Amino acid sequence: MRLKGRFISRDAILSSVDTYEIIEKYPKDKYLPSYLIYAEYENQIIHVQIATDLESDSITVVTVYRPTLAKWEKDFKTRRRSDVS
Repeated sequence: MRLKGRFISRDAILSSVDTYEIIEKYPKDKYLPSYLIYAEYENQIIHVQIATDLESDSITVVTVYRPTLAKWEKDFKTRRRSDVS
């Protein structure tokens, strides 16, 4: 994980679990189905992408970042239309 360079602690990811909200689903992602999650931690908004492995009943954190208004609407849950791939 590249958490150190983004200054998002592992504690932030784990402590914000109660605020998790799935905002995008990627059922046919390259290796495993994955989800983009909106989370709040100490008045900060973060996005966590996780991959789910149903066979081993586990998840893997793919990436974590702070969303920006350049790519997200004010709610940070809706991707800007100009940024849709």
